[in-house]
Amino acid sequence: MGRATHANENFMSNLISATGLAKTYGKFTALDHVDFQIEPGRIVGLIGPNGAGKTTALRAVLGLTPYTGELRVFDRDPFKERARIMQDTCFIADVSVLPGWLKVSQSLDFVGGVHPKFRRERAMSLLSKTQIKPESRIRELSKGMKTQVHLALAMAIDARLLVLDEPTLGLDLLARRAFYDALVNDYMDETRTILITTHQVEEVENLLTHVMFIERGRIVMDTPVEQIAQRYVAIAVNPERIEAAKAAGPFYVRPLMGKTFMYFDRPADPALRELGEPHTPTIADLFVAKLSQGAA
Repeated sequence: MGRATHANENFMSNLISATGLAKTYGKFTALDHVDFQIEPGRIVGLIGPNGAGKTTALRAVLGLTPYTGELRVFDRDPFKERARIMQDTCFIADVSVLPGWLKVSQSLDFVGGVHPKFRRERAMSLLSKTQIKPESRIRELSKGMKTQVHLALAMAIDARLLVLDEPTLGLDLLARRAFYDALVNDYMDETRTILITTHQVEEVENLLTHVMFIERGRIVMDTPVEQIAQRYVAIAVNPERIEAAKAAGPFYVRPLMGKTFMYFDRPADPALRELGEPHTPTIADLFVAKLSQGAA
């Protein structure tokens, strides 16, 4: 009884909560009984290589695919109560879904007609900061402009959850930077939560407040960004201490420019500091370390 009560409290305190979430396609396991929680007001990166299970996890959260295990979004079952969940959710995928013949102004009309929380004046204000004209048709726009239209439409919906699936795929550097700047400066506040899937770690690591790495359907790292320095350390090992460092049990070893970096998950251990120069690994560093086939 006590465990059930605790589980219910956990679901209530998190915007998204998954326990034993699993999904298979024939003999292929897309999600392998994963557990995770996402709190309100966070920017969460679900990061992994292609085919790792990122999109399947999003489809489950959005109620687009059945699953086994337990999953709650806004304390609701997303597959059974998808219509209710989508009233507080926006979704941008990597593939443009707006028909080419549609005018930009008509896309605003359409979203305004189907979503009760869409604010047309907000979308127009966001688009006024771009070179996109309301009378332009979607097929006349570059991919970057199409993404800007999608972002303006999503950001004009007063939603509690924004889900982005590889949102900048195929965009050039300037367009990607503009996308994420607009996302943080014009959309994010303490009442909203953003869930981003990507394999381009460097694109998002300065935006995130929480990061989850997924590989082969399993979560291999799940941590708040502010705790990375407390949980992980990379040591540039002195040449004469290589064997001692290996004996200390690093989870990854990386030769780089004549130096040997070893990654540990106990940075507070004073003995590690005697092995060489300590560094706090970046999210990109940890992504390579956690998913690399060359991990120690």
